[in-house]
Amino acid sequence: MSFKRIILNETSYFGPGSRKVIPIEIKRRGFKKIFVVTDKELIKHGVAEGVLSVLDEAGLLYEVYDNVKPNPTISNVQSGVAAFKNSAADVIVAIGGGSPIDTAKAIGIIANNPEFSDVKSLEGVAPTKQKTVPIIAVPTTAGTASEVTINYVITDEDSVKKMVCVDPNDIPILAVVDPELMVTMPKGLTAATGLDALTHAIEGYLTKGAWEMSDMFEIKAMELIAKHLEKAVHEHSNMEARNGMALAQYIAGMGFSNVGLGIVHSMAHPLGAFYDTPHGVANALLLPFIMEFNASACLEKYRDISKALGVKGVDSMSPQQAADAAIAEVKRMALSTGIPKSLRDINVKEADLPKLAEAAFKDVCTPGNPRQVTVEDILGIYRKAYSA
Repeated sequence: MSFKRIILNETSYFGPGSRKVIPIEIKRRGFKKIFVVTDKELIKHGVAEGVLSVLDEAGLLYEVYDNVKPNPTISNVQSGVAAFKNSAADVIVAIGGGSPIDTAKAIGIIANNPEFSDVKSLEGVAPTKQKTVPIIAVPTTAGTASEVTINYVITDEDSVKKMVCVDPNDIPILAVVDPELMVTMPKGLTAATGLDALTHAIEGYLTKGAWEMSDMFEIKAMELIAKHLEKAVHEHSNMEARNGMALAQYIAGMGFSNVGLGIVHSMAHPLGAFYDTPHGVANALLLPFIMEFNASACLEKYRDISKALGVKGVDSMSPQQAADAAIAEVKRMALSTGIPKSLRDINVKEADLPKLAEAAFKDVCTPGNPRQVTVEDILGIYRKAYSA
């Protein structure tokens, strides 16, 4: 089939203070009780309070579920489904990074599609029939874009793997992207999530499914990240930079959600499952190595990446020089924001590399990679990243 498809959530709000529209939207839509999904760290550090106080001021009834791990598990989802059913809520407000929003998606899908209550059957493209319970997604990080994608990731601890779930029925009805909620992000998290967004943009631009509309989103996301990431990391309260990164990660999500990703994500997912490595760190560390591997399959597109990242003199470069410049700029951005250089630096065991390669090869993102890969190819990239 030659036609293309694009799916986006129906309404989104952007900018400092935009969380104040949440009560207006809840009342306009006639919801009676809110099930809030977040995590204990966001409660502890008062980030969730930035949203809960808005609900309190509006006199809205809500119940909080905060049993969400950084890499959410099947048990997190199943306990969340039970809590949601007991709450008698009719809308979910997800506050956090990808972990709470992904957990909220799984809860909402299972609540309305109970035949998938084992969670494992949601892996891949699950044939759900009903849309999720209505979800209002409020990101507190600038990276995953889970608020605008049809994807979510849940860890199967029994099988030691991350399950990538792709389902048009899971997309939130409303996204509220308020950079004021992101100001308290520590430097390391700002860097990791920002480079996660850059990975989304670059992989979404290079993936086999990319087309004119997704390319438009991904190029703009790269431009915004090049302009704002390092300021967001090093100038903690720079609201212009925070707002720029909040917008960039959302735009990147608009693209990759509809065209897929590649082996950066395939290789990052096992690191999260085996070692609980933060997803953004894994992506950021692996991205330059995989860009080098993929360059021969889509060399001319690397010229566009170099331009979007602000590299000077790109038009006078050969295709290979432009590709090398793009890779060098990604490496520079990672180093300047404190991302580890090698898999050894994040305590990956060399003996585990073959198992990681097998898991990555089977990942749902692998078929979208612009260059065909084998298990041996992936193992070679892991070894290069280990020895760096």
